[in-house]
Amino acid sequence: MQEFMQTYKLHVDDIENFLVETIKNLGALSPKEKDNFKKVFEMFPSLELVYLCDENTLIQTSANIYRNHSSQTQIGANRKYLFSKVDLGSDNISISQPYISSANGKTCITIATKENGVIYFLDFDLTILLQRLGLVNVHKQFNFVSKAFYTTTAAVMIILALFTVGYALFEFVYAIFYKGAISIESIFKPVIALTLGIAIFDLAKTILEQEVVFKSYSKNGRAEYKVLVKFSITIIIALLIESLMVVFKIAIDDYSQLIHAFYLIGGVSIIMIALGTFIFFTKEKK
Repeated sequence: MQEFMQTYKLHVDDIENFLVETIKNLGALSPKEKDNFKKVFEMFPSLELVYLCDENTLIQTSANIYRNHSSQTQIGANRKYLFSKVDLGSDNISISQPYISSANGKTCITIATKENGVIYFLDFDLTILLQRLGLVNVHKQFNFVSKAFYTTTAAVMIILALFTVGYALFEFVYAIFYKGAISIESIFKPVIALTLGIAIFDLAKTILEQEVVFKSYSKNGRAEYKVLVKFSITIIIALLIESLMVVFKIAIDDYSQLIHAFYLIGGVSIIMIALGTFIFFTKEKK
């Protein structure tokens, strides 16, 4: 929801102008009460609720009229608190700041318009409104399938990360208690496995954060860059540890093979330069 609020703030003027002009083009709202504002609901797919209040007392005089039903329970309710959110101007139309609706629990904005001693309140679902205006991309069915897939994949990756950590601990314990000797390989091998486990877990966690828990809907989101950078850095660390292990092994066994360690370190250096270049050209301009 934080992302929706940021998107709304970036485009608040355009959104408010669109709503105000469309309400004005509808003409008088009083004739549309006969069919429970059916035409208004058809024009605004994001419209959730309509109700009326007396101009002087601000007591609700109508039922809560929803798209497909109405509720009589709020008749007689005092709506004075709404004027901390809306302020009717000279054109008798006002738009509130986003807030959580007590009627449906959704984040909405309210348009208040005055006609013949009656104030009409129209509540718009902020999520649907941003979607209809093309400011965010939300598709419920596809989003459900996408979240289910990402959740399953991330869960499998977390299980594999745990197995990798378990393998690292097993190798270290096996080297100490069964082989009875500690070598450079017996130390570095578990460290590499642990680093890869961290890389796998971190990637799974990032997928859950970006695609499931705090899914990005905006068209200009940069979350995918962060995923790539974080994963690449972890892999580079693992490769550097592997390079260090290769250097030690060659230094102990055969100096003539040291050129292969040089090639490995050179390859990792190229990856680091490529990642640094990528970060430089994709970072946000301040």
